[in-house]
Amino acid sequence: MAKEANNNKPRVKIKFLNLLLVILGADIILLFAPGIGMLNAFLSLDAFFSWGALVVGIILLVLGFKDLYQKQ
Repeated sequence: MAKEANNNKPRVKIKFLNLLLVILGADIILLFAPGIGMLNAFLSLDAFFSWGALVVGIILLVLGFKDLYQKQ
């Protein structure tokens, strides 16, 4: 009971869809990043495809983090 009275932090709710967008964006970046991506180490991917996937991954990260947390 005493712990609850001292807790002044507002509770937050995490949106599930935004969390999935963050995870998907991070995975795309790790897989397709030009020069250091995991798939670029094994396959010979076109640079245009790699940079495009990197941009898509960054956009997904930005959209996911935009409204990830909501106050309850």
